[in-house]
Amino acid sequence: MTRWYQRLGAAGKFKTLNTSRAWVGLVTWGTLVSWAMTPASGQETAPELAGPPLPPESQATTEAEMKPYKLTIPYTDVAFEMVPVKGGVFKMGSPEDEENRADDEGPQIEVEIAPFWMGKYEVTWDEYDLFAFSQDIKLKELKGLRNENLPPTERRADAVTRPTRPYADETFGLGRRNQPVICITHHAAMEYCRWLSEKTGQVYRLPTEAEWEYACRAGSVTPYSFGADPEELGEYAWYVENAEGPQKVGKKKPNAWGLFDMHGNVAEWVLDRYDPSWYGQLASMGTGPIKGPVHLPDEREYPHVVRGGSWDDDAEALRSAARRASDREWSLQDPQRPQSIWWHTEATFVGFRIVRPLKEQPNLVGFKSKVVKGKGAK
Repeated sequence: MTRWYQRLGAAGKFKTLNTSRAWVGLVTWGTLVSWAMTPASGQETAPELAGPPLPPESQATTEAEMKPYKLTIPYTDVAFEMVPVKGGVFKMGSPEDEENRADDEGPQIEVEIAPFWMGKYEVTWDEYDLFAFSQDIKLKELKGLRNENLPPTERRADAVTRPTRPYADETFGLGRRNQPVICITHHAAMEYCRWLSEKTGQVYRLPTEAEWEYACRAGSVTPYSFGADPEELGEYAWYVENAEGPQKVGKKKPNAWGLFDMHGNVAEWVLDRYDPSWYGQLASMGTGPIKGPVHLPDEREYPHVVRGGSWDDDAEALRSAARRASDREWSLQDPQRPQSIWWHTEATFVGFRIVRPLKEQPNLVGFKSKVVKGKGAK
């Protein structure tokens, strides 16, 4: 088998030497570049710029290696932070004697969760605007960066459909910088995750309902991650007693696993479609922990699950087990027909946070939103 290689020639051009088969490699040359070679031509190939290096802390391949990390979204100056959540088993839902318990929180089921990273904070407008208003593309244009000279991840990210312009001020005057994103649909949150995944080359998505509750509880079995007394809620959460709108992320105490605003501020989208009988269906599957349960969403726009309660809710809605279903009334003032699949005009209390699985569960590999405007039954 004939071997071949490349070397860097004069004027920074790559020379193909003794080629006989395809090969892909990396070389450091001022900035990191990559190339793909085709056989037998002897022609020069244009180097392809690789993306900015990802933080080494994000490169874990085993649970033991998982660490917190901060990642700057490629070709922007906006960063987000992720916190490792070790795998484990917990009881999902609330016990029958929990005060203010709703019927859809039971029966309790034992669930096994695989390790993942979760956003330290709720996704902010700083992050979401890059996607929603194509600010990432505009930034590249300002810097004179052309996609043909950038890695394939950039081209794939640019190809993700962006939201339509909102009908009104999407912040409703409630603030932008370091503020949690609000008024977006489940579809929009899923598409943001798809864009971020393409942009970084790592898998980001909404947490499943089970992952969200596991992370919120942080090992606790009480109504709140910090205990059972709602009088302590003000130390950890923004809710109806201490806020008149969403607040900047990370201003209250985190839970035991270092996650901020899991109770209150904005209610958070999870991946699951809402079904009040879902826990009963899971319980009927038999004894023993259920691995990674998720009620997969389909093409219907409603209802999906939000968790955690918000600045506009009473204390009982902020309990770790509390569930809420999305509703078409969240878009009551949207005059479009059919209504937007990107924006909710009334949901000033809804946002989201992201997760990144250490290893994706099989039924979620490549999963994306199935919603199409005007075609989803409600």
